[in-house]
Order: sequence, then structure tokens, then C-alpha cells
Amino acid sequence: MRNLKQSNQRWIEIRLKQQRLIAWEGNQPIYGVRVSTGKPSTPTPTGVFAVQTKLRVTRMRGTGYDIPDVPYTMYYHHGYAIHGAYWHNRFGTPVSHGCINLRPQQARWLFSWAKVGTPIVVRE
Repeated sequence: MRNLKQSNQRWIEIRLKQQRLIAWEGNQPIYGVRVSTGKPSTPTPTGVFAVQTKLRVTRMRGTGYDIPDVPYTMYYHHGYAIHGAYWHNRFGTPVSHGCINLRPQQARWLFSWAKVGTPIVVRE
């Protein structure tokens, strides 16, 4: 994270305890929103990742869920993604199956701002 703050690079920070996402350009925070990350039974993994794939809309399926038309999805680690969530309004509370949920309009902004390869730092 220190190297990212000493660069001019765009990067995304997820703070699990605070349920916050911050978009950075170097050491300047430029966008911050409340998110919903993984609940205790399906936690969001911590670490340093990068946006691998961007999909304007996709279908997400897993044990106990099948959600069509998930907007502004950015996969970053196996099946984990940052994406819009239209099916709940519990941002600030861990409710997901491990993904990072944002309000759709916030996900749209982030999707437009980030590129494939943008670093993502997920920390407690």
C-alpha cells in the first residue's frame, strides 16, 4: 500500500472493519463509499489483488444464490468481485457471499474509473 501511495497510480482500498471502499490516485483519496462485504460464514478474502475482468452486466450463481443482471462487475480474485447490488440496501453491513457490494450508481462510477489491472487492497 505504501508503494501505491507514493505513486500516481489509481488503486482501490477496501476496509472490511469499516465497510468502506476508497478509490485513490496515489496518496489522494478521490471517492469513498459504504459497501457490504462478506458475512462471517462467507468472508471476503484479504490481500492485494488487481482487477482481472470487467463485465457491464453478468449473472452470478453460487450455493444459495442465483442473481441475474448484476451490474458493473469487476472480478479480482477467483469468483470474488466488486459489483453493484440492486437486491439489498444494507450497505455498511457484511451481507454478501464474499463479494464487495456497492449501490449500482456507485459501482458505475468505479467501473468507469478503474481499468483491468487496477490494484485492489483488501484489509481488515
